[in-house]
Amino acid sequence: MSLTTRLEVIDVAPRIASEIRTDLDTLLSGRESQHIRAVLEQRGVVFVRGLDITDEQQVTIARTLGKLVANEGDGGIYKISLDKNVNQKADYLKGSMFWHFDGSLQPYPNLATLLRAITLSEVGGETEFCNTYAAYDDLPQSDKELIADLRVVHSAERSQYYVRPEMSYEELSLWQKSPTKACPIVWTHRSGRKSLLLGATADYVIGLPVEDSRALLARLRDWATQPQYVYRHRWQPGDLLIWDNTGTMHRVLPYDENSGRLMHRTILAGEEPLH
Repeated sequence: MSLTTRLEVIDVAPRIASEIRTDLDTLLSGRESQHIRAVLEQRGVVFVRGLDITDEQQVTIARTLGKLVANEGDGGIYKISLDKNVNQKADYLKGSMFWHFDGSLQPYPNLATLLRAITLSEVGGETEFCNTYAAYDDLPQSDKELIADLRVVHSAERSQYYVRPEMSYEELSLWQKSPTKACPIVWTHRSGRKSLLLGATADYVIGLPVEDSRALLARLRDWATQPQYVYRHRWQPGDLLIWDNTGTMHRVLPYDENSGRLMHRTILAGEEPLH
């Protein structure tokens, strides 16, 4: 760590994810917030470990990086748990075990998420991320031309088929009340960079036969989640991890819902429209 900065960045995988080594005061002060945001945009995932961070400090750190999503949890902290006594939406959270990005149905998808490990499961529970900027950059030119103008309908209903392949009529009717949204497969950002928009909410490609649509979405997902684009975070207690939701997909690996695994989440509101 040099005398000119109190923040060291160490890349942990070739195309995605960096560990940030710094002190808590630097994070709380916001002195390096623009630096952290720049690393986050380029690397998709950053994390710090070994710091004794409280809920209040997590929210303070988040506020140095952007604006918090309104009405998210208690004081900016939302508890991620499959225990229904802790989180009444535990069943819905099971969908996070499949590749997705957050906010596909929102006009402004979440900018980023801060996640802190409180209690870990003995087996499973690692979180995987893939860099959808890098995955797009490496696509063959023929595929870039194929998908340049294609749009995909995203729906909450589609994501639930991963969790409950045989939903009841009542369950299906409930999820079909949720709005859908048509999004480009290729998100051209204000920076000029492009990323792929895929994941469990991606239902079908507009204008393609069902078979072709499903095949294309599966092929692109498989491409984006190749090992060179993926980082698997093996959590340690107290880890604070931040991911760029606009340039990554993520999923949690399965774990026992009775394991007591608990994470505290803070979300940064979107700053760039998706239409």
